[in-house]
Amino acid sequence: MKIGLDTRLTYYRRYSGIGQYIVHLAEMLPALDVDHSYTLIHSRKDQSPPGAANARQCAAWTPSHHRLEQWSLPIELARLRLDLLHSPDFIPPVRGGYCRVITVHDLNFLYYPQFLTADSRRYYNDQIERAVTMADHILADSYATKLDLIKLLNVPEHNISAVWLAPDRSFRPIEPEVLAAARARLGLPDRFVLFTGTLEPRKNVAGLLRAYRQWRDCDARAPSLLLAGSRGWLFDETRALIKELKLEQDVRWIDSPPAADLVALYNATSVFVLPSHYEGFGLTVLEAMACGAPTIISDRGSLPEIAGGASLVVDPDNIDELAEALARVMDDEALRLDLQYKGFERVTEFSWERCARETLKVYNLVLNR
Repeated sequence: MKIGLDTRLTYYRRYSGIGQYIVHLAEMLPALDVDHSYTLIHSRKDQSPPGAANARQCAAWTPSHHRLEQWSLPIELARLRLDLLHSPDFIPPVRGGYCRVITVHDLNFLYYPQFLTADSRRYYNDQIERAVTMADHILADSYATKLDLIKLLNVPEHNISAVWLAPDRSFRPIEPEVLAAARARLGLPDRFVLFTGTLEPRKNVAGLLRAYRQWRDCDARAPSLLLAGSRGWLFDETRALIKELKLEQDVRWIDSPPAADLVALYNATSVFVLPSHYEGFGLTVLEAMACGAPTIISDRGSLPEIAGGASLVVDPDNIDELAEALARVMDDEALRLDLQYKGFERVTEFSWERCARETLKVYNLVLNR
């Protein structure tokens, strides 16, 4: 059987959570599965498309999420004569005589439409109902997202499989001398609080900044806050809030750090915090755990499921609670060590090989119907 995996998104979002999901599936599935042939459909502009050596590469002219995608992509795919197409960013082509598997990473745009631009809201709202109706099977990053699909879109439970993602193997404790060199190169203090991810409203960066301001007002010894991630929607409002709260000297931003720097940041931080209003998975929490960072998370979406009791959990809308959690972890060495140990234990339950094997089970289920 011929299986196609749409990897076009990795051209411009390779290091996002979805991008890493696609990269790892493209590398692992063809290597694990000897019963099917794989075609990886990548952007024609991508000079280093992801994928195992035994997979066929096919360059597509149609960009991911292009307004003419539903017209042009089926024409490009027709010559491949696929039996199954996996769309890892949930939007499958309307036309084509193949089975369709899609991955839904989250339904943030239904829960919090105010966190998206008007154009993005229209686009995702137009696409999601059609996508889940057309799909022969749906992969969800978490059981929380699976329940969201059932609750919000009335998708039958038997048509959804929850398959966890995993941190890359590069996220691990590093040698002291390597860490010391990274601290010097990046100008990192001995103690700091770390947030990683796109700086956008959904991540509740504003709530984190307000909680951090409150903590500093109560404790002048509070370490600096480091925000590591790309500019998201309403980024200018985040910068304005930093100025409004008079945190210019205490909050640092590193724009889109490469993976090697992220590993160093997770290893160096005193505590990692992800106070999101909503997450469909929360890969950065596992990255932090894998590097030995104590973690604080919100009680929303999939985060409690993924953390599995290995993080301190807070209400992201409660600024007092978040400020108290930051102070508590920083002041209590025994708590930090406990969270670190639990994090190391928890992260062993996630692997990309497991993700690929569970995905392959879904392919076979669909193909054997």
